[in-house]
Amino acid sequence: MDYVFVARGKRGDGFSNEPSASHFLAVPESASTLAWHQRISKSAWTKAILVEAEGGTPNPNTKGDILFYVHGFNNSQAKVLERHRKIKNGLRHQGFKGVVVSFDWPSADTALNYLEDREDAKLSAFRLVKDGVATFSALQQPDCRIDLHILAHSMGCYVVREAFDDADDRARIAGKSWSVSQIMLAAADLSVDSLSEGNPKSSSLYRHCVRLTNYYNPLDDALSISAVKRLGVAPRAGRNGMADPKHRKGVNVYCGKHFKDSDFGRGPNVGHTWYFDDPVFMEDVFQTISGQLDRAEFRTRVPTDQGNLALIKPL
Repeated sequence: MDYVFVARGKRGDGFSNEPSASHFLAVPESASTLAWHQRISKSAWTKAILVEAEGGTPNPNTKGDILFYVHGFNNSQAKVLERHRKIKNGLRHQGFKGVVVSFDWPSADTALNYLEDREDAKLSAFRLVKDGVATFSALQQPDCRIDLHILAHSMGCYVVREAFDDADDRARIAGKSWSVSQIMLAAADLSVDSLSEGNPKSSSLYRHCVRLTNYYNPLDDALSISAVKRLGVAPRAGRNGMADPKHRKGVNVYCGKHFKDSDFGRGPNVGHTWYFDDPVFMEDVFQTISGQLDRAEFRTRVPTDQGNLALIKPL
């Protein structure tokens, strides 16, 4: 079974591209997309996820792990489910025994909808914390700790940032203790400056996590200078990395050489989407979730002469 929560309205037996309250889905492995009839109650959904979460990683300090995946823009629901399963299977191959839960916000399946998707992302973002992170944080027990993590891709990174910022502005959520362990951003559609130390846009992100890892690829064509200039936005962290001064919780992982040395084919935007198909990236994510090693001790990383870390295929 695959577990997803959807912040879209109803359309037939499916979902629209308009923001809505959350719906909680248990998706059969035989299904190829998300459907209205897959909905279950929030309590049943939560209980099922908690059962699946136990095991997680080899870390003896936790009883299990929940990884929330947040997709980017221009994703059909079939594509969201496909990438959810790639993450789930890729991490399982590395030894992950926890559960992957996807947050599906209303992106359209056309690149022309970038600006509208960005507005819908902002409107839907709060649901990620309210119905996902905060729900499971409230169920934590001293003798049964299940760690929460987030893996976001592309505009999904914007959703995460806005969700955390919005949650801190809402008294009902801000007044409660909630946090995640690891936040991992891949191909982040965020400005390079927004993740810097002291930038108010990301202060909530850092406040509510143990570590934030930014994976970036200078060969990411979707986040190229020509693309972002056309849309009137600043250079992106998913292509250029985080700018100085870096936050003490921030980790910059350069992926350019690894991408160039690997064969991910020649499909459209492959420099932006290769993460889902790369076992080296999945191993690095697994080690990040495990939290047992220092950020510089992963066998999938080496230090660079730029003061950051580079993703590499282990020997």
